[in-house]
Amino acid sequence: MQFPTPLLPGTLIQRYKRFLADVRLDSGETVTATCPNTGSMMGLKEPGLRVWLTTSDSPTRKYKHTWEMVEVDLGAGPALVGINTNHPNKLVAEAVEAGRVKVLAGYASLRREVKYGKNSRIDLLLEDPAKGLAYVEIKNVHMMRKAGFAEFPDSVTERGAKHLAEMSDMVREGHRAVMVFLIQRGDAKSLTLARDVDAGYGKAFDAAKAAGVETIALRCKLGADGITVEKTVPFKG
Repeated sequence: MQFPTPLLPGTLIQRYKRFLADVRLDSGETVTATCPNTGSMMGLKEPGLRVWLTTSDSPTRKYKHTWEMVEVDLGAGPALVGINTNHPNKLVAEAVEAGRVKVLAGYASLRREVKYGKNSRIDLLLEDPAKGLAYVEIKNVHMMRKAGFAEFPDSVTERGAKHLAEMSDMVREGHRAVMVFLIQRGDAKSLTLARDVDAGYGKAFDAAKAAGVETIALRCKLGADGITVEKTVPFKG
């Protein structure tokens, strides 16, 4: 996935009201950017961090800048982290369609945002006459408290627990269900659940795993030109 416009570098002044961030661009201009992330952004929103923004010319937008990436260092060297939670579905869909996710390869078609379960939508639905249906739920990951070890979630997510239960229902109906954790940072060596952040999600995950829901963690490569799915990393629960 390529960014729609060249990135503008700057320094974070503050993130506030969940959806806004003030940034001092390298040009000296101070702008307010949209922050497309509803999570806690633990370790990613401290004033003074280097950030990168894209720009939109849409006349209907109140804020023309969007916060895309931030640079952090946990002691193992600086790393870029993608904070835009609108990107994971597109990133995974691109990787699946290109055949770069082996466990999800070989399906005849892919559809996005398909209604299923109890008034929900699955992120990706893979369909094939021989393989059947595969329901793919995608979660964005960017939290890291110890160098190399990505964690999910970064805040309590009752919605995430609901999705796990509905995917378990799909397995019981005879279909395949796969949880994809998309890590928007290139310094992750593995992924684990942050059970201290949301014990309820941990229990829901254990129940879904026991029901047959599969799990895969994908790490991204980030750069000034865009973000791509790079490789699978171990998921340690």
